[in-house]
Amino acid sequence: MAAYPPFSILDLAPVPQGTNVGEALHNSLDLAQHGERLGFHRYWLAEHHNMSGIASAATAVVIGHVVGGTSTIRVGSGGVMLPNHAPLMVAEQFGTLNALYPGRIDLGLGRAPGTDQATMRALRRYAGAVDSFAQDVVELQQWFKPALADQAVRAVPGEGQDVPIWILGSSTWGAQLAAALGLPYAFAAHFAPDALLDALLLYRRHFKPSEALEKPYAMVCIGVCAADNDKEALRLATSTQQQFLALRRGRPGLLPPPVDDIREHASPSELAGLDHTFQYSAIGSPDTVRRKIEQVLDLTGANELMAASQIFDHGARKRSYEIMAELRG
Repeated sequence: MAAYPPFSILDLAPVPQGTNVGEALHNSLDLAQHGERLGFHRYWLAEHHNMSGIASAATAVVIGHVVGGTSTIRVGSGGVMLPNHAPLMVAEQFGTLNALYPGRIDLGLGRAPGTDQATMRALRRYAGAVDSFAQDVVELQQWFKPALADQAVRAVPGEGQDVPIWILGSSTWGAQLAAALGLPYAFAAHFAPDALLDALLLYRRHFKPSEALEKPYAMVCIGVCAADNDKEALRLATSTQQQFLALRRGRPGLLPPPVDDIREHASPSELAGLDHTFQYSAIGSPDTVRRKIEQVLDLTGANELMAASQIFDHGARKRSYEIMAELRG
């Protein structure tokens, strides 16, 4: 195929069994530094709450930790769940990050809670918050613009900061909003594959050029678990599969070590669900991963490919990204 588009990293800051949050966050910085050396374009962290296996709940804080320990790679949110926050506070947080590290900060926005109903209440998120997501995005854009002379409330830091805003999605809803506002769009095919092609079609068909973006720019995120051979990669991938099953069973927890055969740990219906959910994932040897990535790129025409790799062993996770980077030469 033609030259590959940029490759990027989505880090859920996994907390493997036998470790702690501090180790997970140090591993995130180490992985970002590794990704920077390998030539990855951006490094995003995701907001999740009340999940012991994910250490990036305070997303802006972790972004500061990562961007301060790197030099060139873009660092951002994939994403901040905007209905959990006042747009002004998000503008202040990311305005601060951009003031410290100008030109390296991304702000990806999602409308899901990133948690369960009880935690939503603890976050003071009200039931209708998701309904105002579009208005909240527009309000956030306004906070980043230069303040008017008579403006009573200002985002300081924030105003006048050039922080790129992305709309994230796992359905067609976000694609339509990104198109209407003329913003870049990222689709979460690593866990929600069903609407991928429809969402990209809607986004490109209805895109309206804006001050932010002249033409559509779509990034697709998939799971990647690469190893030196197919057998080892399939084994490493069972950590992600077990974690997903635990979430579906209502028992989320730390990232478990891999097992030799996932079929011994799941029912036939659960196995079918895993196959469906991870249908776009690239799992295998370098050649197997290359073929899958090229298939996804041919299918989607993505301008950028982001990889999520929930691998128990940190060294194996770094090796997976090495293999992915080697595809680009």
